[in-house]
Formats: sequence, structure tokens, C-alpha cells
Amino acid sequence: MVENTTVVDESKPARARNRRGEGSRLRDDIVAAAVDLLDETGDEGAVTLRAVARKVGIAAPSIYRHFPDQPSIMLAVVRQAFTELEERLRAGLDAAGDDPRQRLLAIGHSYLEFAQHHPGRYRTMFGGLWMPDLDKTTLTESDLSSLGDTSMGLLVEGLGACVEAGISTSDDLVADGVALWLGLHGLAHQRAVTVAYPWPADIAERVITALAHLR
Repeated sequence: MVENTTVVDESKPARARNRRGEGSRLRDDIVAAAVDLLDETGDEGAVTLRAVARKVGIAAPSIYRHFPDQPSIMLAVVRQAFTELEERLRAGLDAAGDDPRQRLLAIGHSYLEFAQHHPGRYRTMFGGLWMPDLDKTTLTESDLSSLGDTSMGLLVEGLGACVEAGISTSDDLVADGVALWLGLHGLAHQRAVTVAYPWPADIAERVITALAHLR
């Protein structure tokens, strides 16, 4: 196994002890430190218990009061990222008005913008490299399978509104919603790894229009 040589800041001063009843603040600080490490390095391998503790300014064993293992921290990071994605999608919907087509396009563009602005978090959300053997962690299958359910629900809901408006011929909202997500995910990934490719200006609209069966 290749040793991770990512350099992290070891100069973080010792953190002041929480007052009684402020344990949830430490939990939030641990998650925030993990997110910062991911954003700074772009490498989920840099998010170790020791590195997170150093960044927060606590001893590593203090983490165990809130997270039993490193995958549990990563799950909290990913859940927070999906919450941020959901907020981005809802903001796009709020700005799109009432037209179903424009609302579905807004969901797609908001999704792509999130992926572009938070590449490290996005890769971790969908890359799955941090996911451990379930027999060796406290995480459960339901912890992992439910990730992204709300965001997918918004996509399916937007597609359903287009069907009701008579501008989409989709006959299976869930299956076509998954297909649309895969199209957006593929575009987000290719944009990230082939930055010099001359993408058509309307490529996102073409992907959404085709996979959502818009008229």
C-alpha cells in the first residue's frame, strides 16, 4: 500500500475544553475539520482520525466519544455534502419560477454547478472509495443506500411535473430519473477530468432534454 504523503497543518493550537452540554459542538467541529481536509487536499485518504484531531486541536481518542471509526466521520461528511446539494437544488428551483421545463433544467444546472464548485466533496459522495467492508465498521447498509434519496426525489418530482404538463413522454419516472442522474453525473465527471475538451455550450440542456424525454 502506498503511504499517503499529504501534508496537513500540525500547528493547530489545543482546543479549549467544551463546557458541559456542548458536546454536540465538538461533533460539529470534527465534521467541519474533516470537510476542510477534504477541500484542502482533494483526497479522502487525508481524512484520518489523527489528522482530524490535529486540525480540531484535540487528542485523537476524544473523537471516539462522537464517532466510533473513520468511516463514521466520512459518512457524516457525505451526509452534510448531500444536504448542501439539496439546498443548491432547491435554490435553483426557487429561482426558476413555475415553468416545469425551466425547473427541471434548473435542477440539472444546479447539480452540475455543485459538482464543479466542490470537486473533492463530489468525488467522495459518489466515488465510494471511503466505504468500508460493512463487517468491519459500525455503518449499516441502510446508512449507505439512503444517501442522496432527497436529491433524487427532487429530480423525479421535477420530471413528473414535466409529464403532467405534457412536455415529457417518460413512462417510468423512477427509471428515467435514475437515467437522468447518470447523464448529469457522467457530464460532471467528464468536465472535471477533461477540462480542455470543447464542450458544446448547450450540452447540459441536450443531456437533460434527451434523458427526460422532453418534447
